[in-house]
Amino acid sequence: MQQVLQETLKYHFHASSNSMLWFANMSDSNYKKRMQRKKEHIDSRIEEANIDKGIIVLLTGNGKGKSSSAMGMICRALGYGMKVALVRFLKGEQQTGEDLFLDSNPNVVSAHMESGFTWNTQDQELDKKRANETWLEAERFLADPEINLVVLDEITYMINYKYLDEKSILKALSNRPEGQHVVITGRAASEGIIKASDTVSEVKDVKHAFRANIRAQKGIDL
Repeated sequence: MQQVLQETLKYHFHASSNSMLWFANMSDSNYKKRMQRKKEHIDSRIEEANIDKGIIVLLTGNGKGKSSSAMGMICRALGYGMKVALVRFLKGEQQTGEDLFLDSNPNVVSAHMESGFTWNTQDQELDKKRANETWLEAERFLADPEINLVVLDEITYMINYKYLDEKSILKALSNRPEGQHVVITGRAASEGIIKASDTVSEVKDVKHAFRANIRAQKGIDL
């Protein structure tokens, strides 16, 4: 449903200032006609989208918001009483607001890579060992039909660093229960992960507070 709406909005509202200005200045009668055509198009696309299956959502790119978006999907799933598995690579030792919030939820299971950020450990073999230990937990979640949503946070780094075997990850994704959804986050996603995903969004870095020496803050970054 969400993808249908996104495609429709992209079709009807081109992201140029000129087209938006033209739309704002449209007469009432033309506006009504355009909205009628839009509704017909949306209704038609929704009717065509009749497949229910577990999907893989990839959130990649250099901008801020990939993990934050994944946390939003976790909250959305929990709102429907679904069971969620959160697997965090890279940020394992760093406690965040979402960790504090989710830890008490009985519908959430989690696994965190204990070493946290790789530049803190400065020990490649230890990082590789802990990445694989964390992946074993992720693999177990991906095989569990009781889990509706699995979030693999920052796993793209583990693939790019060659800490984890991409073929094993792709196999686990392919063999997961039919209705299970997966969210993958991290920069520089590989072609294999992109190809395996149903929805791919690239978050662009336009501006970031940290470059103005504003440190990470609770409720926004932590």
